[in-house]
Amino acid sequence: MFYTTLFTLISLVVFVGNNVLGWGGGAWLKMTTSTGFLAMAISAGALQSSYGRMVLLALFFSWWGDLFLISSRDKIFLMGLVAFFLGHAAFAGAFLVHGVDVKYTAIALVLCLVPLALIINWLTPHLGSMRIPVYAYMAIITVMVTLAAGTWGRGATALILVGAILFYLSDLFVARGRFVTPSPWNRHLGLPLYYVAQMLLALSIQKVNEMRG
Repeated sequence: MFYTTLFTLISLVVFVGNNVLGWGGGAWLKMTTSTGFLAMAISAGALQSSYGRMVLLALFFSWWGDLFLISSRDKIFLMGLVAFFLGHAAFAGAFLVHGVDVKYTAIALVLCLVPLALIINWLTPHLGSMRIPVYAYMAIITVMVTLAAGTWGRGATALILVGAILFYLSDLFVARGRFVTPSPWNRHLGLPLYYVAQMLLALSIQKVNEMRG
């Protein structure tokens, strides 16, 4: 576990540094880092529990989403959106497998409705034909975050909730870069948030497995 985490951290630092400096080979570094969070999940015991297997499936879909989002073509971007949609659905399934507190989940859902409405108002004028896919994506990531809060209410490690929130925030930078304001800062800020989120969710597998003995 130590070595896979170290490998992923080093890959992330090199990838982000390369992205900031504008050197070549960014696609290879990106997928190397993405492969790192898969390795972390397996090292954390993903194959030893239902929760772990669901998180690994979610990370697998995220890996494909990362690959598709290397391209700037609309059809490939849509494939990436579908991959991440499935990833969020798998994360939501993992949290349900873990068990959620209904009260915490309901409170989180109510709290998430405010930023959801603001984000819809912000993005809608820029979405065009992508409106329905983006709305569906926003719905599933909101469900994922609320269920993550539910696991926390059930006594789960905070890594789950923090990872879900960071994933949510990272997607705001993806949306901003794709639909609103293209800027290198979308990647400079969004990528570290995304990869730290995936790493935390991968690490949560070990914590959950330890709690369940």
